[in-house]
Amino acid sequence: MAMLFHIRHALRYVYGQPVFLEPTTLRLAPRNDPAQQLLHHELRVQPQPSGSSRVLEADGGEALVLWFDPLQHELSIEVEMVVRTTRANPFDWIVTHPPALVLPAAYPSAEARSLLACLAGSQPVAKPVQQWAATLASEVDGATTDFLMHLADTIHHGFQHVGRPDGEPMPPVDTLATRTGACRDTAMLFVAACRSLGLAARFVSGYSMHHPAEVSEHELHAWAEVYLPGAGWRGYDPSLGLAVADGHVALTAAPDHQAWPLLSAAATAAPALAR
Repeated sequence: MAMLFHIRHALRYVYGQPVFLEPTTLRLAPRNDPAQQLLHHELRVQPQPSGSSRVLEADGGEALVLWFDPLQHELSIEVEMVVRTTRANPFDWIVTHPPALVLPAAYPSAEARSLLACLAGSQPVAKPVQQWAATLASEVDGATTDFLMHLADTIHHGFQHVGRPDGEPMPPVDTLATRTGACRDTAMLFVAACRSLGLAARFVSGYSMHHPAEVSEHELHAWAEVYLPGAGWRGYDPSLGLAVADGHVALTAAPDHQAWPLLSAAATAAPALAR
């Protein structure tokens, strides 16, 4: 069984004076992977870039780099895409490395080296988050697969989910302390909790057909992915309390939210761009 998504994503930046548009990296093409296939992708940019290049980035993701002639008063980007999602069962996997089944998890040495950025992150996990994650793990007898769903369910039911269209994700320790956050806040808390128990986890930006109660219109969504030997990267959405199946479309994933914004370096002296 498959689902089709028809997505239109529009961005427009208007500047109070002419600006120089720096080389701009777009990550607005849904990835092709075992759970989703990109069937159609049409990009419209104004002003017309003077050049462009499709690139394969350090983590294996695809991006488009644009560069422009100076000077410009605005930048408009519109993307239309059709994506087929195919993973009806989010648990169609087995774990092939037994030490990853019990927390704290362990990976084969070769995989651990490849996953280092998603195991360590850019900052240590705060002690309150470590203690909270350890408590949740003890409630499921340290079973990795049970912990992942227990963590997502605990955040979904135990936190106040709010719509916050602008700004960086809050530090995970603050999200935990207030029990409040937008989807990107709870996603980074989920990531930090997993890392504190030896699980490689990363931040994902994309779209979802499921609407949290605080969202009244379609907008970008954020969730987490966890790497399990034999299963690969598997999505968990703590703001919705579910394992990701065919209702989500992933655009890009990175160890931390700031590593790969969807659009970067748009203009000299321009306002900060939404991620």
